Amino acid sequence: MSHQMIVVLDFGGQYNQLIARRVRECGVYCEVKPFSTPLEELKRMNPIGFIFTGGPNSVYLENAPHADPEIFRLGVPVLGICYGCQLMAYTLGGKVTAAQEDSAREYGKTETFFDTACPLFKGLPEKGVSWMSHGDYMEKVPEGFVLAAHSKACPNVAIADVKRGFYGVQYHPEVNHTENGVAMIRNFLYEVCGATGDWTMEDYKKTAIASIREKVGGGRVLLALSGGVDSSVCAALLAEAVGEQLTCVFVDHGLMRKNEGDEVETAFKPWAMHFVRVDARDRFLEKLAGVTEPERKRKIIGEEFIRVFEEEARKTGAVDFLAQGTIYPDVIESGAGDAAVIKSHHNVGGLPDYVDFKEIIEPLRLLFKDEVRQLGRELGLPEYLVSRQPFPGPGLAIRVIGDLTREKLDTLRDADAIYREEISAAGLAEGISQYFAVLTNTRSVGVMGDGRTYDYTLALRAVTTNDFMTADWARIPYDVLDRVSTRIVNEVVGINRVCYDVTSKPPATIEWE
Repeated sequence: MSHQMIVVLDFGGQYNQLIARRVRECGVYCEVKPFSTPLEELKRMNPIGFIFTGGPNSVYLENAPHADPEIFRLGVPVLGICYGCQLMAYTLGGKVTAAQEDSAREYGKTETFFDTACPLFKGLPEKGVSWMSHGDYMEKVPEGFVLAAHSKACPNVAIADVKRGFYGVQYHPEVNHTENGVAMIRNFLYEVCGATGDWTMEDYKKTAIASIREKVGGGRVLLALSGGVDSSVCAALLAEAVGEQLTCVFVDHGLMRKNEGDEVETAFKPWAMHFVRVDARDRFLEKLAGVTEPERKRKIIGEEFIRVFEEEARKTGAVDFLAQGTIYPDVIESGAGDAAVIKSHHNVGGLPDYVDFKEIIEPLRLLFKDEVRQLGRELGLPEYLVSRQPFPGPGLAIRVIGDLTREKLDTLRDADAIYREEISAAGLAEGISQYFAVLTNTRSVGVMGDGRTYDYTLALRAVTTNDFMTADWARIPYDVLDRVSTRIVNEVVGINRVCYDVTSKPPATIEWE
């Protein structure tokens, strides 16, 4: 079954896949393609519209990424976002320069005024907050364009050529910080591109299953099953696609939360799949001994995972494919194409150069976390698995700052368990997207039982988010934080101070490392 298609051209910004998520959220299928994709390939995709993403470059620099200008002669609507807006203006005869004054540069939440006669802002308020992130300025807009939005500092926050269906915004409508941003994207899709909304997660499931069957054929698949949402949904999808050809390997690396290894085994034993639990706790701790730099931790864990899977594959006979529950945020934050690396993920940027499998299968690679949960429900997974909190592949290795020891890991496990118990007891668990404890590498003086202590500081982290690309710190009531802190310093040996992280994403990431 064919679907209407939006092509998102990627110019290297960090929110690019989030744009794709917003388009799909509006019921329209889309694919992300590099800006360098040949025009003939784009034409074969028969898109009803293009979206140009943001990016870290300046369009007027010699090596800045540019799309084929013939795109603007295809008769297909284009929405340019941030860098994409400036590229459109630059390509079509406008002038873009570096802002000469600080007042012309805009970053963060900005009050913005919209012309609601413009199709992009149809039915929306005339004033709202938009999320800006640009240091360049459109000094001259191209012929045929009108100004459709402005701020106090910038007269051309949005431009429009309604006749040709070209629209540009200098802010990011895809992030939650922009009020009515998704509605603006929806207006572009439905009011400008003529979308009908023919894309659903049920369709994605059918397409993914068919694609897996075609790729695997009669081969065998080995899945890295962590027990988290991503790998659980991946397991269900693969099981439906290839059944007995799938073996799920759960590596107990000693970096999981309290009792989690046993819980994972209990949850998956009844499933109709080959389940193998590998005790690799000593092996991982030996490899990580003395390592303090988080990127090295991720690389070591990623390679050791692969080595364990290769060994298990040899034990189970010939295995052709390695499957992973990699999702879009993993790919984005590990860097792709011109995108900057925020942090590499053990199952993306952490993979070794040589992998002893025919191919790696990542059927969730195009999905964000909320889409993965939705797919899990489509596959009939129980809600307690689908709604489970995210847990990083490297586990507690990146929640213990500095070097790893068995004692530090046990300390963090006990403290984290108390934190989760109290959040649940307070009835806050469903309203917080992710919460966990971090054992810092900082020690401070304390007093316990009239004696001096010099123990570790524990940090508590909790965020609310819809997509895990942006996040706000959760406003946990003080009395709950007080109970958590009191219990931890009294019940967990080695911790005498508890802090709460009140930083949103951006500028921080959700995890500390």
